[in-house]
Amino acid sequence: MSTFSERPSVCEIAKMIDHSLLHPTLTDLQLRAGLEVARRCLCATACVKPYAVAMAASFLEGSGVHVCAVAGFPHGSSHMQVKVSETDHALAEGAAEVDVVVNVGKVLSGDWRYVQSEISALNETCITRGALLKVIFENDFLGDREIVRLCEICTEVGVAFVKTSTGYGFVKRPNGDYNYQGATDVQLRLMRQHSGPAVQVKAAGGVRTLADVLRVRALGVSRIGATATESILADAVKMGLPGPVPPGLEGAEQPAKAGPASGY
Repeated sequence: MSTFSERPSVCEIAKMIDHSLLHPTLTDLQLRAGLEVARRCLCATACVKPYAVAMAASFLEGSGVHVCAVAGFPHGSSHMQVKVSETDHALAEGAAEVDVVVNVGKVLSGDWRYVQSEISALNETCITRGALLKVIFENDFLGDREIVRLCEICTEVGVAFVKTSTGYGFVKRPNGDYNYQGATDVQLRLMRQHSGPAVQVKAAGGVRTLADVLRVRALGVSRIGATATESILADAVKMGLPGPVPPGLEGAEQPAKAGPASGY
């Protein structure tokens, strides 16, 4: 489990962020603008759809910002071997991390042998190429029992991260609207409590402000998925968090928008 100083630096906040570029309508122009944001802000990664991995790897080469790909995204329903192939292909094209959605139907069915077999195969694929696997639970669809069991499996397998949500796990509410909760404090505490010390926690869905980041960080979260990266980091500078400040934020007053907001 990661330990954190009480007062993080601006760069430490930046290195918590996977800058999310996953919206289905994102154009190539908007994707390049988003990659530029990740590069200027010195984020941990830029998180992109599978077809964009090679482009992102080329764009970010030498920047210290890694490429994070998604697989089985956003519903997790692909065949196990398709997820493994998609993961392997992303790593071959330059991804250093892959966020993969569990098979939610299998989780809810209690078919834990299938679930563990899939996670093990994906993790082995990542480890073989020196990459990190993040397992997305899609907590809005699950109860505490399923979340706890997934944490236990991920600990047994030895994955790098457990992750709350895709940001696209919309659930029909009693009023007929479709929405999602994303990363709730209660579920983040549950995930941290039931994951081993070597397994990190990523919060995605609803972490949109510096206050959100600091709150989930205090709960043991070491990575977030966000589209509001510039706003979060600009607020960190204004708050007087210690430097150094990423070069792309020096003197920035009004962060620019890179494109449509994702489910994050």
